[in-house]
Amino acid sequence: MHVAVQAIDRDIWRNGAASEGTRFVPEETPLALTYNGGTYAVMMGTPQNLEDFAIGFSVSEGIVKSVDDIKSLEMVRLDDGIELRMWLASEDAAHINQRRRHIAGPTGCGICGVESIAEAVRPAAIVPNGQTFTPEQVMAAMQAIAPLQSINLQTRAVHAAAFWSPTGSIVALREDVGRHNALDKLAGALARSRTEPRGGMVLLTSRVSVEMVQKTAAIGAPVMVAVSAPTALAVRTAEAAGITLIAIARQDGFEVFSHGNRIVARHATEVADVA
Repeated sequence: MHVAVQAIDRDIWRNGAASEGTRFVPEETPLALTYNGGTYAVMMGTPQNLEDFAIGFSVSEGIVKSVDDIKSLEMVRLDDGIELRMWLASEDAAHINQRRRHIAGPTGCGICGVESIAEAVRPAAIVPNGQTFTPEQVMAAMQAIAPLQSINLQTRAVHAAAFWSPTGSIVALREDVGRHNALDKLAGALARSRTEPRGGMVLLTSRVSVEMVQKTAAIGAPVMVAVSAPTALAVRTAEAAGITLIAIARQDGFEVFSHGNRIVARHATEVADVA
């Protein structure tokens, strides 16, 4: 059993007075991803939903095309961390031997360890058209995240990535101290449940950098929504990938940076009913 939250004693200085108390903080541990016996990357992350993380990382990094390409997955607790051991078909293993990461990725690192600029800014997958969404659906989806963040409700210190379905509900949500890890965990959860990504939205409690767009494109979701602003490269990458990038999502609205045609005032069926 991997503990995701720890209770830590601390001294408190506030309003000119000292006191004592306990605060819940998220755990952080090295997570080694190995394929056919060789280490590919070591990332810092929250030790929860690690099967989702291993599978999602493998898919979003392009190591495998689908969850079916991973023949076996084992989690091994070591003295200093957790090793996620995966075995692939021999042809896939030969491919990753050419692009192994040789350094550790600290918390919040999305592309640490890549060996070339071209690899860092690789083109994202092209996302199919998908469907349209109303502003009300976007707002409702983002407002549904907070109550479902079990770790963040205790610690106020982790990111979340979620997937919202047109049925009007969040079908999967994953948390981690690293925003990229949270998104990889979400990708793994969707892959394992065989969820069709074309009909929904990826929701993020973080800013949007280019690798977050690349990972969303690998998932295949047509829309991503974030509470913070995107980088310019993230916007260009989303535009090229066919992704509707929505950011700065607040209670009073949001801003659309690419492919705004997917956001409509009302769906066609609603317009027909009014007419």
